[in-house]
Amino acid sequence: MSHGWNEGEHHWSKNYPYCGGTFQSPIDIKSELLRFDPTLRPIEIQNYNLSPNEQLTLGNNGHSGECKSSVLPHHYTAAQLHFHWGSSNRAAGSEHTVNSKQYAAEMHVVHFNSDKYPNMSMAVDKSDGLAVLGVLIEVGEFSPAFEQFLKFINGIKYRGKVQVPGFNIRALLPARLDEYYRYDGSLTTPPCYPSVLWTVFRNHVTISRKQVVADLVVFATSCCAVKICIITLQLPLLFLILCIFCN
Repeated sequence: MSHGWNEGEHHWSKNYPYCGGTFQSPIDIKSELLRFDPTLRPIEIQNYNLSPNEQLTLGNNGHSGECKSSVLPHHYTAAQLHFHWGSSNRAAGSEHTVNSKQYAAEMHVVHFNSDKYPNMSMAVDKSDGLAVLGVLIEVGEFSPAFEQFLKFINGIKYRGKVQVPGFNIRALLPARLDEYYRYDGSLTTPPCYPSVLWTVFRNHVTISRKQVVADLVVFATSCCAVKICIITLQLPLLFLILCIFCN
């Protein structure tokens, strides 16, 4: 872990200058500041549904998650999936807020500009390098899709790697992909590069309180004092990394 992380996000800019920049994410999405853009179209995703017969391992499985839209400037390939959660002391954990409302959690699907860059590492610091889909998660109805995901992470502590069967990432997204907030921003953690085209879906998804409690039991550890990845699961070609960040 880098030195600057231990001091808290208010001190990040001392070690990571971009963290003190003007294009920093996350933001509070204010209704009165929103402007409708008629040129925006529904997000199109491909290959988000992986067969359960396929083990997500270090082997090449021939799949690549993709995100595109007629209004996106480039073609983007999925590189990372991670979650931001609350903790046992703070139930709300979403990074973005809407009219100052913080949600229980937030999922990010990170894509890199595969038209211009060969991988995420090469794209992460470029102004046109990344596109992230943000999904706000609220306590409500039980989520069968999320329950499948929860099975993958139960019992995993700190930085364990696991093998899991393929699953439907699309099922974790809102039903409607045509209503979203769009802005140019940054990575939300150091080094805070201003390289992200953000798409935060307007409609949240729900998980039950029992599912939230189950997650807090798994992730309510001392490591949650700072944002660190406590689960990694690599999937070459999709390069899928499942990370949990405790806010």
